[in-house]
Amino acid sequence: MNKYIIGIDGMKCGMCEVHVEETIAKGVKAKKIKANRHKKEVVVITDLELNDFYFHKILDPTGYRITSFKKEEATKKLFGWK
Repeated sequence: MNKYIIGIDGMKCGMCEVHVEETIAKGVKAKKIKANRHKKEVVVITDLELNDFYFHKILDPTGYRITSFKKEEATKKLFGWK
């Protein structure tokens, strides 16, 4: 399972977080998507092998700007993915 941590600039409120999560969910079959405006990032956990270009293709039309991209191995915990 892959964990993508994507830095995003432009999220100002809770609705921005929801918009980012829903936009990514339309383009990526994921186990978990969690945006955080305070950390300025979104975490995506999925089986898919993706690159930053793929996320740019999804998010650039929305006006949110990707500032960083990091891939890690996701681990299954008792109450979900971390």
